[in-house]
Amino acid sequence: MKKIKILAILLWLSMLIFTVELANAQSFSSLDKESHDITYYKEGNDLKPQIKVLYGRPATDQDSVFGTEIPFGKIWRTGANEATEIKFYKDVMFGNKYVKAGTYVLFTIPNEDYWTIILNSNTDTYGTYFYNSDKDIARIKVPATNGQPIDIFSIGFNSKNYGTQMVLAWGKTRVKIPLYTEERLLTRI
Repeated sequence: MKKIKILAILLWLSMLIFTVELANAQSFSSLDKESHDITYYKEGNDLKPQIKVLYGRPATDQDSVFGTEIPFGKIWRTGANEATEIKFYKDVMFGNKYVKAGTYVLFTIPNEDYWTIILNSNTDTYGTYFYNSDKDIARIKVPATNGQPIDIFSIGFNSKNYGTQMVLAWGKTRVKIPLYTEERLLTRI
């Protein structure tokens, strides 16, 4: 009987050691240098979101990012790492383009005075490596303006009487993308 107890204890200890080794053997990839963020657009704090944006937030210590770190005239992932994704919970007017509710990738082509804003249906992609213009849902052009310098790329929303602006900001550059929901347009008529 004593031998069985000793064998049981030895078996239990060896299983414990094996389990601890497996737990310690788990490896994780290193953390991204750029953080990720989610921003929502809601009509009010207690209401469900109408828009959600998931994006990487690169940082810089320069006032002029576009045209230097991010070249003019080339497609950009609109953030860092994975391509920025935007989810519309309802159909929207994206500038002057009608877009059905759904999830899309937000690409941009920065220029000095204006930007081309692109919604693309090829989601879950890294950067612009898999960009395919055949999957574009909408393309609009919006003016680029200047503001106070911001070191970390940011996306936010401004609510206006006539609709909403999704604002992209980094360095001194500001880009405002007009968005309208049917409800918002009808309440203003």
